[in-house]
Amino acid sequence: MTTSSAARHRWQDPETVDRMLDEAATWAVVGLSGDPSRTAYSIAALLQQRGKRIVPVHPQFADPGAEPVLGEQGYATLADVPFPVDVVDVFRRSSAAGEFADEAVRIGAGGVWFQLGVVDEAAFERTVAAGVPMVMDTCPAIEWRRRGR
Repeated sequence: MTTSSAARHRWQDPETVDRMLDEAATWAVVGLSGDPSRTAYSIAALLQQRGKRIVPVHPQFADPGAEPVLGEQGYATLADVPFPVDVVDVFRRSSAAGEFADEAVRIGAGGVWFQLGVVDEAAFERTVAAGVPMVMDTCPAIEWRRRGR
């Protein structure tokens, strides 16, 4: 799949990126388990350091005995989260990520963020058409560094 630079620019719109980083307080992190060797764990920890509330979303949380991650209760699905979510941050392969963008729209999330290397142009089009801003193929750590913060 080739990606035009215009499309890339649309899904890494600086105003959308800045708005999510500056204004979004609650980030549901899809794919976050308690494994500190995983990128999702280190980025969730960074989000916390930046004052964000993280919400682990991983199938392991279907087990009532699942331990909290980074001090936060986890949920098996986005639909299980009992409070509003500002951004759904997706750490899944591109081929599986679109379903989480669709679920984010269904739960009324304020935005969707697909991590570095995660691209689904059709999901981007559906999400934005539904009125939900979306960022793809970048990472909050990269964007904060780009901003010099």
